[in-house]
This record gives sequence, C-alpha cells and structure tokens, in this order.
Amino acid sequence: MIMIHSLAEVQTQKVGKNTQIWQFCVVLAKAQIGSNCNINCHVFIENDVIIGDNVTIKPGVQLWDGIRIEDNVFIGPNVSFTNDKYPKSKEYPNNFQKIIIGKSASIGAGAIILGGVTIGKNSMIGAGSVVTRNVPDDELWVGNPANFVRKI
Repeated sequence: MIMIHSLAEVQTQKVGKNTQIWQFCVVLAKAQIGSNCNINCHVFIENDVIIGDNVTIKPGVQLWDGIRIEDNVFIGPNVSFTNDKYPKSKEYPNNFQKIIIGKSASIGAGAIILGGVTIGKNSMIGAGSVVTRNVPDDELWVGNPANFVRKI
C-alpha cells in the first residue's frame, strides 16, 4: 500500500508499492519512485528523476532533472544536488547534467553533489562533503572537495 500524506502534492502516478511520501513534499508528474521508499517531509522531486527501490530520502532534499538513484540508497538531510554548470536566471541549458547514485550508496547530511557526477555502488559520502568528481564503487570520500579516505 502506498502512503501519501494529505499535505503532500504528488502529481506522478509512478509510485511503487509500500512507499511513503510525507508532508510538504512535491513530486512532479513525470518522476518515478520505486517500491518501499521513504520520502521524508520537505522533499522536492522534479520530472526527470528516477528513484529505485528501498531508497530513503531525508528532509530538505531537492532532486532536480537528470538525477538517477539506484536501489537501497540513503540520502541524508539537506543534501544538495546541482544539474547546471553555469546557471543563470531564466536561461536553461539544452540538456541538464546527469547525476547517478549507485546501488546501496549513502550520502551524509549536508553534502553537495555537483552535476555530472557518478557515486559508485556501496560508496559513502561524509556529511558536509562537496563531491566534484566521480566516486568509484566501495569507497568512503569526505571533505571539500571530497577525497578518497578508504575502501569500504
């Protein structure tokens, strides 16, 4: 059974079974959300976003066009994503940058993930880190800019 809080605005019909979407969320019409996800309060999800199964998204996260989140991913509170390298008011790129978050990755609170980045499977990003380049599978990265710390 899908649970959509009465104070959420969910325009998409593509929400998997046993997913919970809490209050003050906005999910646009073309977004896709998998099964058994927990979308916490104050989350915004744009149209060209695909979220896999068993994903947790904590409060204060905005998911912009071009983001792909694979299964079993954790996104901590107030993680920020970008999808436009040179943003300007009322000027839009032909294509937004893509971001891929690999299966079972975990992103700590307040991290910033720049457009065009892939975070590998089973990798972890430390709280407050700024990810400016691709993170390989099974690695812990922290800092500003984020750097490799150790294998997981």
